[in-house]
Amino acid sequence: MPGTIDYLETVLDVSEDLEKRGMTPVLIGGMALVILGSDRITNDFDFLISAPETVLAEIVEVFYAHGFELVSKLKEGKVTRTIDNKNIAVVRLKLDAPQSAYFYHPKKELRIDLLFDFPFPAKEVAGRATKTKIKSRFLRVASTEDLIRLKEIAYKDRKAATDAQDLEFLRKKLG
Repeated sequence: MPGTIDYLETVLDVSEDLEKRGMTPVLIGGMALVILGSDRITNDFDFLISAPETVLAEIVEVFYAHGFELVSKLKEGKVTRTIDNKNIAVVRLKLDAPQSAYFYHPKKELRIDLLFDFPFPAKEVAGRATKTKIKSRFLRVASTEDLIRLKEIAYKDRKAATDAQDLEFLRKKLG
């Protein structure tokens, strides 16, 4: 399995390509916490992005160009099936109109999750996000306040110990 640096390069490439197409992906979730200094362990990257009604095909094009495929089935958080044809992926997303979509890179075993204006409008979160420099490139990372709001929702839904630990880390970060 590739290392974190390889993952990061791939994620930066995808994020930059989405930005070139006029989208504003904002990193949220566990990896955002890692960038802020948490020692949290996570297996994927989560981005909040505006609802893709008019740019759905472009989103899919970016991911497939980087070797990702749309996840069609998860079992216990693990990818068990993907759609290898990007045209079918676009049709599937248009039909399902989900609040989120998961893309998986089978060779790198890397997953990137997109949340479409869920649970908050992406434009709002993007306006408060910080452009964080990583290896001479930039990635938008949600503000600590927005990460807290997102983690509070996750904790309320799941009651997971990791979410409680994340909240403690973020609240300390605020001071």
